Amino acid sequence: MDFDRRRILKFIGKGSVLAAFLGQIGAAGRAFFPNVLYEPPSRFKLKRPGDYPDGYTLDEAHRLYVIRQKDAFHVISAICTHLGCNVQWKDTEFDCPCHGSRFHPDGTVISGPAPRALDWFATTVSPDGFLQVDSAQEVARDFRLLVGAKGKA
Repeated sequence: MDFDRRRILKFIGKGSVLAAFLGQIGAAGRAFFPNVLYEPPSRFKLKRPGDYPDGYTLDEAHRLYVIRQKDAFHVISAICTHLGCNVQWKDTEFDCPCHGSRFHPDGTVISGPAPRALDWFATTVSPDGFLQVDSAQEVARDFRLLVGAKGKA
């Protein structure tokens, strides 16, 4: 009986050494696969151009404003350049409720503490007729996407 007990304990001991060795190999192998930060895509679709009324429309999901002026569209970030709060459209200007920054309708700073203007994003019409925004590509403040009656740029 002593012999069986000794054999079981040896088996458990060797098994635990093997498990520890394999665990170390697995941990070392993990170093070859970098950590990846999964972020939402920078290019995304919004609604169709005809779904937007004239004026400023907040898209809360993407934290941006879609501005329609008849058949012209442009997109401005709703993220304050000071500390990342959501700015609010107040009839004639953007206001940051957190720290008091104010911005002109084109996103330029009226008063701080925001260090720079709100970002303008590249906007196109996708082949299936939706507004498409690329938040990784900034455009000039005079950019306007002209959309015809059939929803095509």
